[in-house]
Amino acid sequence: MAEYDGRSALLVVDVQNDFADPDGALFVAGAGEAIARINTEIGRAHDAGALIVYTQDWHPEHTSHFEQDGGTWPVHCVAGTWGAILHGDLDEIDSAPQIRKGAGGEDGYSAFSVRDPRSGEVSTTELHALLQAQGIERTVVVGLATDYCVLQTVLDARRLDIDATVIEAAIRAVELQEGDGARALAAMREAGAHIE
Repeated sequence: MAEYDGRSALLVVDVQNDFADPDGALFVAGAGEAIARINTEIGRAHDAGALIVYTQDWHPEHTSHFEQDGGTWPVHCVAGTWGAILHGDLDEIDSAPQIRKGAGGEDGYSAFSVRDPRSGEVSTTELHALLQAQGIERTVVVGLATDYCVLQTVLDARRLDIDATVIEAAIRAVELQEGDGARALAAMREAGAHIE
């Protein structure tokens, strides 16, 4: 079981209506079961005094991230819409910071970085600086989706030499291609993450 203390952070990745609700634009099967476990981890982390951070995709109406504008994905998590807000079943800690990704139209897969879909230029979010300022040494990563935002968040954490544990019961995959979730777990293990 993941251990929490003042030097650890729980990263709750993109548990938003468009991913977690059956009426969402990019519903991830099994999200409801994942949320139940995520809430358990939120409770444990909060009780132990760990930092809890929520992330959200927060896109403009038009971005080359979206299929309608030449990208891969259906329109989802447009800033300020129902689809972009955190799912109602998710426990929220009022004082917890929120990292909003892709607000400038970038691909926002990782909680640590965004990438311009045209130029490929990568820039950082505020997450790494926040973790450094809080003296965080270890992260626990939960949320949606295993094969995209969870994967890239974990890979970035490892690139930054931050310990990462992934709670397998608290993540779910999109599975655009069959086996994507399993391949993502393998990639995270290979990067040095602990899969629990």
